Amino acid sequence: MATTTFTGPVVSNNGFTSTAIAFDDLPTASESTGQVIFCNDALKASETAGNGTGNLVFSDGSNWIRVDTGATAAK
Repeated sequence: MATTTFTGPVVSNNGFTSTAIAFDDLPTASESTGQVIFCNDALKASETAGNGTGNLVFSDGSNWIRVDTGATAAK
């Protein structure tokens, strides 16, 4: 995957696109530091194990972290 560095605001006149990834298909966190991904079966704060409906996660280089709580992502 290519890396792009931006300075200033990022603006799109045609929107941004993303593909959801299942938890079991997330790339290795240690090889994905800084990536942000929508994981379509990751838990939200109000959900229980096995019932995740999706959450935005990022790699801190060791784990995939949920953006809503800062906890390690799970499904």
